[in-house]
Amino acid sequence: MIRVLLVDDQPLLRSGFRALLEAKDDIEVMAEAADGQQGLALAAQHLPDIALVDIQMPVKDGIEATRCIAADPALAGVHVVILTNYGLDEHVFHALPAGAAGFMVKDI
Repeated sequence: MIRVLLVDDQPLLRSGFRALLEAKDDIEVMAEAADGQQGLALAAQHLPDIALVDIQMPVKDGIEATRCIAADPALAGVHVVILTNYGLDEHVFHALPAGAAGFMVKDI
């Protein structure tokens, strides 16, 4: 079972991703967060396999949340995939060195 954390400030997108992911037998959405700070707390609480993290959010953006997850030894098993609206978003180039395992365009 692949355990996923969704972190995006748009509730509609979170619910859409949840519906798509939970349609698969081997994926479980553990929790949802509306900003990077909440996402970091939920990552520590649930220890998901994958955190799908929006790059632009209030409170703590996706790059900073990724950096915090990657720096925490207790979260070493959490692989961050950055979500972005634009495939050529310059922020994506900052996300990979921050510790993201990859990125995905939201309309995929």
